[in-house]
Amino acid sequence: MEYARVKLAGRNYKELEEICDMIKGIAKKYGVSVRGPMPMPTKKLRVTTLKTPCGDGTGHGNATWDKWEMRIHKRVIDIGTNDRALRQVVRLPIPEGIKIDIEFKE
Repeated sequence: MEYARVKLAGRNYKELEEICDMIKGIAKKYGVSVRGPMPMPTKKLRVTTLKTPCGDGTGHGNATWDKWEMRIHKRVIDIGTNDRALRQVVRLPIPEGIKIDIEFKE
C-alpha cells in the first residue's frame, strides 16, 4: 500500500499540533487512512555563555553564566495516497517557523 509520510518540525509545539489537526481533518474529509501524529524525540540545543565580556563574572571571583535552550519538536503523519487529499495538504498555510517534508513510501 502506498502512502505519503509527512514530517513536521518546529520550535512551537502548539503550531505543530494545529497543523497535525488540519492534516487529520483533510484525511477524514476525503476518507483516506491516516496514522499519527507520532511524536518523535525532541531535540534540545543548549548554549552556555559567560555573562560578562571580561570573563571575571560578578567581580567576586565567581563566574556567572547564562544558559539558553532551544527545543525542536517533531511529528510524523502517514496518509494514504489520494490526489485530492494530498493537493489540499500541500496548500495548507504553514507558519514561518515550521518545516514540512512530504515523501512517498510503498
